[in-house]
Amino acid sequence: MDEQRINQMLMAYADKLPPMSIESLKSRILYSRLDENSLQILLMQMKDPTIALILSILTGTLGVDRFFIGDIGMGIGKLLTGGGCGIWWLIDIFLIMDATRQKNLEMLMMRLA
Repeated sequence: MDEQRINQMLMAYADKLPPMSIESLKSRILYSRLDENSLQILLMQMKDPTIALILSILTGTLGVDRFFIGDIGMGIGKLLTGGGCGIWWLIDIFLIMDATRQKNLEMLMMRLA
């Protein structure tokens, strides 16, 4: 796969990844054996940070936002404590978008290894 096509694909999904990781991710994809279709499928599987934020605002005390991004343990913790009596829920409103981007990056790096 050529570098220009990789750049196009990464820029299309840049809002779902941490901004500082795009260059390192690009070089890792260049040296991987992934074909274009496999990479497209991986990129499409990433969670949307905006949806995670909406879930956090509406159902954050139940941990739905953490279940959505794949943080099962944190989701159970929020569910059992009612969002940490509202404190954990409030903090997560500000942190969930970055947590979603980080989880997306971890998923991609794991699959590229």
